[in-house]
Amino acid sequence: MKITHLLGVVALLSTLSYSPLRAQEEKAYWTLNNEGGITWTNDGRAHTDHVEMAGRQMAVVLHYGITPEGRFTCERHLVFPMLRTIPNDTHASFIRYVNWEPLESVLIGQSRLVDRKEQVQTISLKGMMTVQSRWGTIDVKRTLSPSPTLPALVEEYELTNLGDRAISVRIEPTEHRMTSDAAKGVDGAYLVEEQLYGTGSFRLEPQQSLTFSAVLSARRESEQSLACDVQKEIAARRALVEQWQENLILETPDNVLNRMFAFSKIRACESIYETKNGPMHGPGGERYYAAIWANDQAEYANPFFPFLGDAYANASAMNSWKMFAAWMNDEWKPIPSSIIAEGTDYWNGAGDRGDAAMIAYGASRYALARGDRNEAEQLWPLIQWTLEYCRRQLNEVGVVHSDRDELEGRFPSGDANLCTSSLYYDALLSAAYLARDLKKSASVAKAYEQQARDLRKAIDRFFHAEVEGFDTYRYYDGNTVLRSWICIPLTMGIFERAKGTIDALYSPRLWTKDGMLTQAGSETFWDRSTLYALRGALMAGDTERTLPFLQYYSRTRLLGSHVPYAIEAWPEGNQRHLSAESALYARIITEGLFGIRPTGLRSFTVSPRLPESWPEMTLRHIRICGGDFDIRVYRDSKQQVHMQLIKEGKVIKEVAGKAVAEFNV
Repeated sequence: MKITHLLGVVALLSTLSYSPLRAQEEKAYWTLNNEGGITWTNDGRAHTDHVEMAGRQMAVVLHYGITPEGRFTCERHLVFPMLRTIPNDTHASFIRYVNWEPLESVLIGQSRLVDRKEQVQTISLKGMMTVQSRWGTIDVKRTLSPSPTLPALVEEYELTNLGDRAISVRIEPTEHRMTSDAAKGVDGAYLVEEQLYGTGSFRLEPQQSLTFSAVLSARRESEQSLACDVQKEIAARRALVEQWQENLILETPDNVLNRMFAFSKIRACESIYETKNGPMHGPGGERYYAAIWANDQAEYANPFFPFLGDAYANASAMNSWKMFAAWMNDEWKPIPSSIIAEGTDYWNGAGDRGDAAMIAYGASRYALARGDRNEAEQLWPLIQWTLEYCRRQLNEVGVVHSDRDELEGRFPSGDANLCTSSLYYDALLSAAYLARDLKKSASVAKAYEQQARDLRKAIDRFFHAEVEGFDTYRYYDGNTVLRSWICIPLTMGIFERAKGTIDALYSPRLWTKDGMLTQAGSETFWDRSTLYALRGALMAGDTERTLPFLQYYSRTRLLGSHVPYAIEAWPEGNQRHLSAESALYARIITEGLFGIRPTGLRSFTVSPRLPESWPEMTLRHIRICGGDFDIRVYRDSKQQVHMQLIKEGKVIKEVAGKAVAEFNV
């Protein structure tokens, strides 16, 4: 028996009793709070973490924590994507690290507040950070938030006198400027300004409070200093977060899943920047701003945005399609992987990563989900071009040739990988649906459907293999170890090898306490493949086995040591909170748990996967196909699964069937 086969048998046997719920779990730092957020209550454990937040003109990564002495610590990593540096490449956003403590300007009587002993009480997150601390008889509430529209981090400080005597408080005026090297800026020198508002001398009676604020901003040297109403900016940010929470609302018996889903909408939608060439959704992570990618934006995030109905997010998607479409050509050269520097340049350093398949998949899915005929007509030439490009890349066995995949050579992918062909397959199906609704020639839809049938057979013929004892897929010709991207056919509705593939994904060869390894035997994990795998397993109907893995992952990312969003990778990037990964988490729910698949501008299918332990689940205010409706799924006493389509509080359609039924809407 081959060693690899023996390893696979051992792994397969062990997965029968393996459960992440029985794996060793770290004690959670965070809990759900009653305001729709999460809270870390200081229990004496020193800990540090980082979280990213963003507005239209800036992003900030807060590197924060509680010291062994109980103090709050925070370094602000400020990113200004529209202040470009030289060379003006992918990573040319103006970035400054600021370790500023506005409370150093506070005097209580004759002594500085910061000279007293601080004891953090709680830290809370919900689109902004709130820190509650006690300094003897002084209670301090910090609120840190990106401005929704200005290039500024705004901070509000509320001091409350908890003592039984009046105290004198002085907030000393502070203003500091840092000027960058003009030779390193596209527009010359940039200024970072630290400003305090609400300074002066005050008498604070017992139980009384006072508020002052701090602003960290950046601008071109030629521009006027920023004037900022901090309370207004925080209120606007809070209203924006609530707006995202009022659409696409998940209701299940699992509050952690509900909250993780709610948080994923924040991170997916906030990372959109108002560039000189229109809104551009960007991954973030202190590296990727004012730029778009064929995977992060076209494939991951854009197909999700219509579900939420956020106008700015949809505008960013349409802008990205416009930018990619500008690179269509008669010579059939590949569209660049990334449009960078506010849309003024491109990056194609990894060659053809299967980018046309990513764009065709994302654009056709987006068009169907949006349900806007005018937008669909605008996208149709791009969809046709990218599909034809893929067709021209078919090799002698009928799968798509590509130089790399989205991991850009970090792991081998051969010259034809499973991911690219699977994306092309789904794009063909979506294009056929779209062609019919747009009243294109009947031969167009039929041709795409036939190409999809041929490709599905070719995928199974070329990639199907026994790998480490599992009846699954090799990721490329010559691949002999398990790869997490074997999950990709499941998310495209290709279930021929579902059982062996899911067995492999959940085996200890791939699943770890951190999610799925990119490649068995390595230490590297990228959340995107874990998120695809959870979605695909649910779509394949493996609900009972998948639910504990989804719950484990959600608890870890929302309430563990690094919160509150899906991450990019480890060890690369220090688990950055890249934005599109949160869209992928949301799609576990919309496409995996509820099985929503647009099949026309005004039609879709629903294949709900209601767990046996749940009496019902509901997704409210779904905005796809031009509508605003709810989907409620429940199980009756005869174990029939009912799906209700609800509009304006009224059930307009109800169907029932077996647990794995597909309902047409």
